Amino acid sequence: MAILETENVIKQFKQYDEVVTAVNRVSLKVEDGEFIAIIGSSGSGKSTFLSLCAGLDRPNAGAIKIRGNDITKMKSDELSRFRGNFTGFIYQRHNLIPQFTALENILIPTIMCNKEEFSYEEHLKKLIKSLDLGNRLHHLPSELSGGQQQRVAIARAMINRPQVLFADEPTGNLDRENADEVLALLLATKEQMGQTLVMVTHDLTIADHADKIYKMDNGKLTLFKDKRGYKRVSYEEEMQEAKADFSAE
Repeated sequence: MAILETENVIKQFKQYDEVVTAVNRVSLKVEDGEFIAIIGSSGSGKSTFLSLCAGLDRPNAGAIKIRGNDITKMKSDELSRFRGNFTGFIYQRHNLIPQFTALENILIPTIMCNKEEFSYEEHLKKLIKSLDLGNRLHHLPSELSGGQQQRVAIARAMINRPQVLFADEPTGNLDRENADEVLALLLATKEQMGQTLVMVTHDLTIADHADKIYKMDNGKLTLFKDKRGYKRVSYEEEMQEAKADFSAE
C-alpha cells in the first residue's frame, strides 16, 4: 500500500526575469515501510521536492498524497495538524533552538501537537535509549558534539511517532564515523517503529542501504537502483513494466 504518492508535481521559482522549474512533473509512489533515497547534484531539485512531499512548501501544480490525503488541498492550519500527526522532518543543520536544552528541543512537537493515543513519556524513554542521549538531555546544543546534536534532531522528528520520516542530508555535516552511526540509529529506530523513510543524500554509501534509489536531475526524477539492481528507467516506465507483469499473471 502506498503511504506517499506524488502525481505530476511542479514547482517553479521566479529568478530575476526568468522562471526556473525546480521540480518538473515528478510522480513517485512510496510503499508503507520503505526506505527511499533521492540522490542528485546540488541544484537538481531534490531538497525542494522533499520539502513539497513533507508539506513544508506547496507545489504550483500536481498532487501529493500521504495516507490517501491530498495535502496540497489542505488549508494551512489543517496541514500543520496533519504534519504533526503523521510526518517528521530531519534537517541537515539540525535547527535546534540554542536557548533550549536537548530535552526541551525534543519535546517541542509534543506541545504543538498533543497526541493522546500514546504515552510521550514511555516513547521518550525508548528514543533516549536507542539514540544514547541519556547523559546529554540537560545540555544546550552548544555543549553537544555534531553527532549528538543530530541525534537530538532525530529524536525531535520522531517524538510524535510519525508514519513518514523525511530527512534532508541528515549526515551531510558529519564525518564518516558519525554519519555511519547516525544512519545505523535511523535504520534501527525505523525498524522498531515501522516507519517509512524518505531521504535526500549526496552520500552513495548511505543511499545504498535504501530499498530504492531515485536520481534527481534538472527537476526530473528517475529510478536509479532498486533491490533487483540498477535500472536507469523513468518512474513511468517502471509503472508500465508493473502493469505488464500484472496483466501477464
